[in-house]
Amino acid sequence: MGIERLSRALGIAGATLAGSYLLALRPWHRRWGTTDDEASETLPGDDFVDDADWQSTRAITIAAPARAVWPWLVQMGQGRSGFYSYERLESLFGLQIDTAGGNHANQQQLDIGDEVRLGPRGSGLPSFHVAVVNPGESLVLSAPGWETGESDATWTFALHEVAPGATRLVIRFRGRSETLYGRVMNRLVTEPIQFLMERKMLKGIRTRVERGRSAAMNGRYR
Repeated sequence: MGIERLSRALGIAGATLAGSYLLALRPWHRRWGTTDDEASETLPGDDFVDDADWQSTRAITIAAPARAVWPWLVQMGQGRSGFYSYERLESLFGLQIDTAGGNHANQQQLDIGDEVRLGPRGSGLPSFHVAVVNPGESLVLSAPGWETGESDATWTFALHEVAPGATRLVIRFRGRSETLYGRVMNRLVTEPIQFLMERKMLKGIRTRVERGRSAAMNGRYR
C-alpha cells in the first residue's frame, strides 16, 4: 500500500511539473527575446513546413549593422565555424564542433542546396541544406523537401536593422512530427535543449560581432 501511494504521489508530482512547464515555461522559451510583432511575423521559409506542429522564434539586439552580423551566419556548421553555443555540450553529443574565433574568407559563400551539417559525416546526425540565401537579410536552412513545401524542418535566420548600428537577429525553427510520441518528446525533451543551445548561440553571435566591431573601431582611431 505504501508503494502504491508513493507511486501515485510521484505520478501526480510528475504530471504537475509537466503541466507547469507546458503552461508557463514553454510559451516563454519558445519566443525568448522577441517582440509580439517578431513572434507573429512571417519569415522566409515559413511556407516550406506548412503544417508545422513545432515553432519557436527567438531574437536578440546586436550593436552593429546587418552587414557585420551576416558573416557569422553564413559560416555556421559542423566542419565550418560551429554554432557559437556550448562546445562542451556539443562534444558530449558527438557533434565535434570547433567554434571559430573570427570570420573565415573561405567560408563566406553559400549557395542554394549546399549542405550545413549538425554533426560529422557518417555520424547519422541530420543535416540541413540551404533553401534561401539573401546576403545581409536572411538565411533559411531546411531539411529535404523544401522545393515542394514538404520539408520536415526549417531553421531561419533573419536580420532586421532597427537603427543605425543596431540589428535584430531573429531565429525561427519550424518542425513537423510524424507521431504523437514524437510530438510529446519534442515538447518535453528536444525543445528545452534547443532553447538552451539557441539562446547561447544568439548571445555568442552578439558577443563576437560586437567584440570584432569594437576592435576594428579601436584600430581605426589609433
